Amino acid sequence: MKTHTLETPGADLVHDVRGPLPAADGRPPLLMIGQPMDAGGFAALAARFPDRTVVTYDPRGLGRSTRKDGRTDHTPETQADDVHAVISALGAGPVELFASSGGAVTALAVVAKYPADVTVLVAHEPPLITLTPDGRAAVRARAAVLEAYEKRGWGAGMAAFVAMTSWEGEFTEEYFAQPQADPAAFGMPTEDDGSRDDPLLSDRSWAISGYRPDADAIAAAPTRVVIAVGEESTNVQTGRTSVATAELLGQRVTVFPSHHGGFLDGEFGYPGKPDEFGQRLREVLDGAS
Repeated sequence: MKTHTLETPGADLVHDVRGPLPAADGRPPLLMIGQPMDAGGFAALAARFPDRTVVTYDPRGLGRSTRKDGRTDHTPETQADDVHAVISALGAGPVELFASSGGAVTALAVVAKYPADVTVLVAHEPPLITLTPDGRAAVRARAAVLEAYEKRGWGAGMAAFVAMTSWEGEFTEEYFAQPQADPAAFGMPTEDDGSRDDPLLSDRSWAISGYRPDADAIAAAPTRVVIAVGEESTNVQTGRTSVATAELLGQRVTVFPSHHGGFLDGEFGYPGKPDEFGQRLREVLDGAS
């Protein structure tokens, strides 16, 4: 693996390249992106593709990629420009793209703005909360996470986030009537360290979850776009947002093994099924439905 730093006017973008460029097998590089997950989150999945040239990167302001633009927010449009810059710097033509969570939102923005950059996109569980029928309630639930974080710190905010993302079905008054989630019940710290800059719990990434993809531009692109959902996510928020995104694009979701982090092997908590996930990704990239 070789690590590179691409200097742009707004950020220094650190990306890792596993394998030769151009790829030895003649296929496009396989780029994996997330948000707020950085390149470290794709180690297990990349290891399942030893025969491919795999590229991972840290979005600006996350991991090793430092910002120079004086901003702290995360937007799909800016990150799409960054992904385009990384793809261009690779010098290997268009890529195949696997994108997870907020990275899937960025990837949809990439296809809309830079349609020649990507041959196939697998967008796994984009958290586009305003696309669901209960979008207003979802926005209210998101605001409650921020409130818990701002008032009581990281542990309380993360507990509220887990409660929101594990809730099954639409956000009803029953959801909002629940007592505040106890961080200790989730094994999270109850003390407040005073920080309020977490990209997941603050409002810094609200532009990502509130984004609406340009369906017309995506339809006009030559990219084959696949919206993926974990088999365990069917009734929770990211599963429902995946279905809504697919419907916006005039398609149906493609089911993958496991859950929102199904490609992880346990290094970040609840393990997925990286072997099965990697095999399914390989099949879908090769054209299987």
